[in-house]
Order: sequence, then structure tokens, then C-alpha cells
Amino acid sequence: MPPKPLPKDFWWGAAISAHQSEGNNINSDSWLNENVKPTIYREPSGDACDSYHRYEEDFALAAGFGFNCHRLGIEWSRIEPEPGRFSVAELDHYERVLEACQRHGLAPIVTFNHFTVPRWFAARGGFEVADGADLFARFAEKATARLGSLIAAALPFNESNIVRLLQWMPSMKRARPLCEATLAACAKATGSAHFSSIMLGDADRIEPVMFDAHAKAVEAIKAGPGNFPVGISLSIQDEQGVGENNRAAEKQRAIYGRWLEPNVAGDFIGVQTYTRVLVGETGNLRPPEDAERTDAGYEFYPAALGNTIRYAAKASGKPIYVTESGIATNDDARRIAFIDQGLAEVRACLDEGIDVRSYIHWSLLDNFEWFAGYRQKFGLVSVDPATFSRTPKPSALHLGALARRNSI
Repeated sequence: MPPKPLPKDFWWGAAISAHQSEGNNINSDSWLNENVKPTIYREPSGDACDSYHRYEEDFALAAGFGFNCHRLGIEWSRIEPEPGRFSVAELDHYERVLEACQRHGLAPIVTFNHFTVPRWFAARGGFEVADGADLFARFAEKATARLGSLIAAALPFNESNIVRLLQWMPSMKRARPLCEATLAACAKATGSAHFSSIMLGDADRIEPVMFDAHAKAVEAIKAGPGNFPVGISLSIQDEQGVGENNRAAEKQRAIYGRWLEPNVAGDFIGVQTYTRVLVGETGNLRPPEDAERTDAGYEFYPAALGNTIRYAAKASGKPIYVTESGIATNDDARRIAFIDQGLAEVRACLDEGIDVRSYIHWSLLDNFEWFAGYRQKFGLVSVDPATFSRTPKPSALHLGALARRNSI
């Protein structure tokens, strides 16, 4: 099938988060999580990719590939290292970051929270405490007041539904004692009565506060300056029911349902899809025995992206931005195949009349992948851990060529 042109304003790019790439985010809860004992983290983030200092190089790479947008994060724990004390120097830093992003012709899509929070916030109970929503909204207001005129689109949270999604993962159920031990070690280290981190805490207590925090942050960000869409990003996997009494529909309602309601979602839905998940009557099932697996343990199933776009569009009635899609692998030929098959799904959705406005690959760099550390390679660009030298992979040039052509 010959390629078809995409809308002229379609966004092509790659994503990165602050904590996973900047390095030395010492005031964050995650830094403490990674360095206490016991810990669920395989290794600490350390210097990461040193993107805090090398962002100009990263933007030059992304623009050189042919991308026209870039998804990145601003780090709350740097901007507000102590409660109510906002760092002018760090706001200056992120202003320079966003100016550089624009200077390279990349529309900045800014994530205000990509899982990490200030250590002081976690030590007071994080998003398990009701007024955590107000504190997050205060940060969003302060950051937007300084940076809003440079933002092209915004997401208050990365994967707002992550706490509920993790509940359904068998691996996380098995790891629950270690999660609790990690939090207990952090509480002891900070003298906290209840230390809470987004990915490790109590979903039933966190989720209601995050709904409130999202709503209040949207209002704060919308107050400006700037006039840009503010949406929601969700980790949405292709839930496929197996058997007559499967729980796929129940899982969709629990993990995605309320977030996709039009009055909650904001201006758009950011779809973040990596695989499909088979769901039986007991919950998540293992992938088929003969299925190809990625280095993250997921089934290689790029067709999932089309199904999740359709699901999110139908449920919300909102425009869809693909804000993450990618694969953990050391075989870059499989990354290229994953990209091509995923983009074929985007093309099919556009042909069906669905309003899809971006394809943003996770990730620009091989970076710190949370509990897995540096073992999983999602990047279009490899990073030497000793010298921080960046080396583009063939997949970066391949995706960039498609972006320059703006057709699938």
C-alpha cells in the first residue's frame, strides 16, 4: 500500500522524562527509594544520561532526525525542594530548556509529574493525603506562571492510572512485600510516619487524590500564561478477553474508565501502549508460549496500538495523541519492525476517521527504566554510561525519515 500524507500539523517525536534522563535528582522520592536497603530497584539512577546538562545535544539529535515535537518533563523536586520554597534558579533552568527545545524547531510537550515527587511531599504521605492535590496544583501554577508561554501542550501526570494498573500485574502482586519494605526504609530514613511513592503506595488511597490533583492542576495550568491543550496520559494496553468468564471489561472499567470520562480527560487523551494483555477469569494471563517477548517481558504485539487508540477515542470522544509507544530490545531491527507495524495501525485509525494527532516514541535515549535500572533499552539513541556520548541507532534515522516525509 503506498504511503498517504498525514495532516500538516501532525506531531512526530520522541519522549523522555526528567528523572530517567537528567541524573542526580537527589531531592526526589525515587532517589531515596533507589538508595535505601532493601529496595525494589535493581540499581540507582545516578548520573542517568546527564540530560540536565546535555539537553541541547539531545534536542539537536531529535531535530536532526526530522522530528517536530519533543515530550519532556519538568522535575517538581528540583523546582520546589522544600515545601513552599520555589527555586528561581531551577525555573530559570527549565526556561532555558524549553527555549532550546523551541529553538530546535521542536514543540515542547511538558509533563508536570512523571511518577517522581519531592522527598518532603512523599514523607508527609504523598498523594495518599487529601491536601496533596492542592500542593501539586500549587506547583503546577508556579511552574506555568514562569514557563507557560513556552509550552505547546501539557500533561499534569504521566500515566495517571498507573497505581490501578500495577494492581493487576502478577509481578507487582508478588513484589508487594518488597515495595512495602522499600517504603518502610524510606520512612525510617526521613523520620516519616507514612512515606508514600506513586508506584509503590496504596492505590485505593492514592487514586482519589490523583483525580482531584489532575482536575486542580488542569485549572492551574489553564490559567496561563500560554494557550495550549492540556490532556491526560494513560497507560492503555490492549486488553483481550480469554474465555467466557474473562474479566477484560471489568479491568478496563477499573483502570481506564473514569479517566476517560470527557469531564475528566481534558483536551485530549495521551495513549501510551506497548503490548496486549490477555485477561482470563482470574485476571492477567501469561502471553502465549510461542509469542515473541521483548526485553521488558512484554509480548511483541505492535497491533495493540490501533486497538487502544480506537478504545480511547470511542470512550472519551477526545482527540488522541500517541504520547508513548516503544519496545525494549537490543535488536534494533525489531525496533524498526515495531515502529512500522505500530504506525500502520495509526494510519488505519486515521483512515477510519479517528482524530490522531501524534506519534511520539518512547524513548529518545536509552535511560533509567525504574525498577529495571539500565538493563532495558528503549531508546532510539544509545548512551555510553561513562562518557555520556550519544549514538543514534538505525531506528532513529528510520523514524526520522518517516517524520520528514509526513506520510504513512
